[in-house]
Amino acid sequence: MATGHTDPGRRARILDAALDLIAEEGIARVSHRKIAARAGVPLGSMTYHFSGIDELLREAFARFSDHVVAVFDAHLGAPADAAAARQAVADLVHALSDGSRRDLVLTQELYTLATRQPAYRELTHEWMRRSRVHLEKHFDPDTARQLDALIEGLTLHRALSPQPHGRALTLEAITRITTAGGRSG
Repeated sequence: MATGHTDPGRRARILDAALDLIAEEGIARVSHRKIAARAGVPLGSMTYHFSGIDELLREAFARFSDHVVAVFDAHLGAPADAAAARQAVADLVHALSDGSRRDLVLTQELYTLATRQPAYRELTHEWMRRSRVHLEKHFDPDTARQLDALIEGLTLHRALSPQPHGRALTLEAITRITTAGGRSG
């Protein structure tokens, strides 16, 4: 195994290995030993790079939240008007729900941690704030907050349903929230 001096990507590999293990086995089954083995690093690298498992998990989830915000940016960075933004939000919901099961599981694991531990709640608040920044480029702050919740709910429902709803229903829900008085049309 390479030393840290010749292995500049080691820290990132450890964080990615932690996220992969959380997605596969759940956070309760993750350990320094398993992460080190998955990352292909000596066990001592864990304590060299991180003060403990909590620091490692917080940084791993921060890395994951950066990834999700980048997905938001990719979908919501370009629309020029409200109609195009509604379409982009629908695209985002379907990309998230039809996409990586890893991301879906990691999101739920982070939310579970956040309900119990304030340090993770801070991560989720920051993630939501950053997501709403993208939505607020196109919608007022209250509407952006509602859309953020709708995106997460529709994503989860679509991902877990044996018969996920189609794009028309997604777009109708988005239109209702983003149109004055909550009526589409």
